[in-house]
Amino acid sequence: MIKRRFTVFVLLLLCSAPVVSYGQSVAEQPAASSISGIVLDVNGGVVLGAQVTLAASEGAAGRTIMSDDAGQFSFPELAPGKFKLTVVSTGFEPYASAEIALYPGEKLILPEIRLSPAATTTNIQVSVTQVEIATEQVKVQEQQRVLGVFPNFYSSYIWDAAPMTAGQKYQLAVHSLVDPFSFVGTGIFAAAEQWQNTFPGYGQGAQGYAKRYGAAYADEALSRMIGSAILPSLLHQDPRYFYRGTGSKKSRALYAISQAVICRGDNGKMQPNYSYVLGSFAAGGISNLYHPAGDRGVGLTVGNGFLNVGAHAIDNLAREFLFRKLTPKVPDYAQGKP
Repeated sequence: MIKRRFTVFVLLLLCSAPVVSYGQSVAEQPAASSISGIVLDVNGGVVLGAQVTLAASEGAAGRTIMSDDAGQFSFPELAPGKFKLTVVSTGFEPYASAEIALYPGEKLILPEIRLSPAATTTNIQVSVTQVEIATEQVKVQEQQRVLGVFPNFYSSYIWDAAPMTAGQKYQLAVHSLVDPFSFVGTGIFAAAEQWQNTFPGYGQGAQGYAKRYGAAYADEALSRMIGSAILPSLLHQDPRYFYRGTGSKKSRALYAISQAVICRGDNGKMQPNYSYVLGSFAAGGISNLYHPAGDRGVGLTVGNGFLNVGAHAIDNLAREFLFRKLTPKVPDYAQGKP
């Protein structure tokens, strides 16, 4: 009887005990979390191969995957926590998300990530050639007039002016010869010769004046073209006077006078002014062809040559000490030698 009761008691204990099966944990493990999304451009187009990186906010090493053909990405098997997502793709601005909170078992699908085109910087280099600089500088010179009337085309108030091309030297010479004041000045000079009866072989009256006028203009044209265009182009010399404007009056005066026989080469170096000196004597020699027979000879050649060189020295003194103040259209930055 007692034995039977004990057996029943054991059976009751066994029936009331929990059943544990092999291969199963006593407590259920929570389901893993995940984060997924899609990468598009601003127009809604798929961005293939974007580099998507998910990193925990605590600084743990991140995981990186590439967006697929549909622009989609997914990070499965994540532990809950806080994360940050970054997306990088060629041609687009980088994307960085705000902090993402992921809860246990959450299957988080992010809003569409739209990448903006990368800002492009275009470097445009504007280079101006020496010829273009010289062209603009010559244009300014062609506007220079003392008191707004008398030509001052051959004065350069820019000490380091760009060298003139051969074409610009011819252009400036022709511009000087066809300037209205050139004809007026020649007329005044011819009238003075007629008054003093210079070159008496021309005679007097209207005919004599016309001959003197033609000879005077021819002298100027030959001297200008040979000394300021032809020889400077061949010898690579600059026919302009470069205003100094600094130093003592004595040094400036000596500089101005010396520029009748010394000039600046196209290479920027000072050298003998072969162009103007030889041009003056060459013009004097050619003038024998049209001056009266009684006035022709070596004396005319030498006399005209030295007269031109001497007048050039006096002209340079006026350029250095007077013309700059009386020429209104000189740019403010053109102040001579620094």
